[in-house]
Amino acid sequence: MADAALEGENPPEYVGLVHEAVLRMQFGGRKVARAQLEHLLSLSERPPIRLLVIPFAAGTFPGAGNTVNYLEASVPQLDTVQVDNSHGPEFLGGAAQLAKYRAHLDWMERMALSPEASRDFIRDIANSL
Repeated sequence: MADAALEGENPPEYVGLVHEAVLRMQFGGRKVARAQLEHLLSLSERPPIRLLVIPFAAGTFPGAGNTVNYLEASVPQLDTVQVDNSHGPEFLGGAAQLAKYRAHLDWMERMALSPEASRDFIRDIANSL
């Protein structure tokens, strides 16, 4: 379903912020990890997708260790944040909560590599496997 949305006529912008640690995990072994990285590279070439890597060198940042999805609606009052934690997903929609997570994600985006540098970074990891 997500693929269909990103391949439609007017696909929404998708920004993925991925920490270097995630890219270096080898669940399933080297061959599987390399295939996953190559798939990410392929996806990152699509116009609506910006995949940004936060390298270890960036240091710590707010929200480290959490999975956060910020869903922007055409009407800002409908924006929603989904935070995954050990108890399952939590959905947030209060103005203060949205502002907090928007600020965290903006900070993470500033710490991340550019889309081009991120692709090179992912490619280097894939080639090392």
